[in-house]
Amino acid sequence: MTPPEFVALRWEVAAGIATITLDRPAALNSLEATLKGELVAAFRQAARDPEVRVVILTGAGRAFCAGQDLKERLQPEPSPLDVEVRERFNPIVSAIRLLDKPVIAAINGVAAGAGASIAFACDLRVAAESASFVLAFGRIGLIPDSGASWLLLRLVGLGRATELMLLGDPVPAAEALRIGLVNRVVPAEDLLAEAGRLAATLGASAPRALALTKRAIRRALETGFEASLDYEASLQGLAGRTADHAEGLAAFVEKRSPRFTGS
Repeated sequence: MTPPEFVALRWEVAAGIATITLDRPAALNSLEATLKGELVAAFRQAARDPEVRVVILTGAGRAFCAGQDLKERLQPEPSPLDVEVRERFNPIVSAIRLLDKPVIAAINGVAAGAGASIAFACDLRVAAESASFVLAFGRIGLIPDSGASWLLLRLVGLGRATELMLLGDPVPAAEALRIGLVNRVVPAEDLLAEAGRLAATLGASAPRALALTKRAIRRALETGFEASLDYEASLQGLAGRTADHAEGLAAFVEKRSPRFTGS
């Protein structure tokens, strides 16, 4: 499948892994109109492309994403912020959360503002030792957006999330690992290799089962225990009727590695 032309990010697919690289290093990969639109388009491309089983999202240069490009907000007659958030930022995090394929954030440097929100929206987060998170919205008279309040609360709990959002202090990678904000921290030179190893492991799993697992997680975040039990049972019924389940059983009996096709 031929991807659309991108100018503010790089799109690469190899061995079932799509790597999306934010490519505005001179601006710390901050988000302006072009990059916002291309991020949504890239994740929609990942959803459509049958070759893609896993997505890695990372940044070029020394930052993951510095959030909104403030120079854009200083242009004449910028769009109202509520419109900007609803029409430009929310579609990015929704595209990540609703993608039925695992998304790994490879956080190579600072993830600030909406850039942090985008990292929070991913399924797994691997950070370089030099990475950090900053929710300094209050320093420019704004509030956390792009899903930050919802996502952060569920990642680290009410007390810690409130502290991070109200104080806006930087969270270095080691602290992010300690509080559960990231899954792994590695030396910067090993970041993409580690993300690639995780992606390869996920890519060898049954794609339909991963998609259904993501749906179960999303539902569990929004409903009660009994409703989650019922939804799990429904999804398990779907999984049990897939060819991949039959292949998994056959591989177990035959003592070999399964060959999942996503069917």
